[in-house]
Amino acid sequence: MKGFVIAGKWILMLCLPILLLTASIGLAVNSHWFYEYGLEKYAVSQTTGIAGVELEKAAIGLIAYFNSDETNISLIVVKDGEPFELFNQREVAHLRDVKGLIRLDYWILLGTLTYTMGYAGISLFWRRERYCRQLARGIIGGSGITLALMLAMGLGIVLNFDQLFLRFHLLSFTNELWQLDPARDYLIMLFPRGFWCDAAIFCALTTSGLAIILSGTGGGYLLLIRSRAKVLQES
Repeated sequence: MKGFVIAGKWILMLCLPILLLTASIGLAVNSHWFYEYGLEKYAVSQTTGIAGVELEKAAIGLIAYFNSDETNISLIVVKDGEPFELFNQREVAHLRDVKGLIRLDYWILLGTLTYTMGYAGISLFWRRERYCRQLARGIIGGSGITLALMLAMGLGIVLNFDQLFLRFHLLSFTNELWQLDPARDYLIMLFPRGFWCDAAIFCALTTSGLAIILSGTGGGYLLLIRSRAKVLQES
């Protein structure tokens, strides 16, 4: 039984970084305000010649597409008074691949969340102090691993984001559809290099913030247990 408890704690520690990172990615993908931030910061309206209102409509359409059952995206926007299809066939095919990665992120998030909640639920349901201590220690350990990984990720972003971005694409996609032309492909005009650097920083900071909160909660619980035990010994 002790072996199962220890194994469960280690699995929790390994699940936690994945859970927090996939949750942060999911938040970024679905945050309309983050799209608006990028559109404004990188003056996308000037780059594309498309009005801000139409760009916001495109952002909403992308979020809806990523969470829909549609295979291909179709976004109509107005430019110079004329409606046109925003993305060409190559961009549509690439977005289909991107949607697949986002769906994978959702499934990994669901799997790690299910295990984490299950492990926590069992520990709390039994209400045995040693299981709750294992839970707290697992959370602290997993949070520590998360922070270490996010520190490495942050250093990679600061030192050589372009190389990190390239390797991500080479590992994530089996084709070259992601190699778009910034002079004519609207997808890369909407989301230039700087946007993706900001997105990576956002995910790293959000993941780190969640890890710090969880670590503080676990540490607070252990301190409470120790102080309570000390009071009992003195009384």
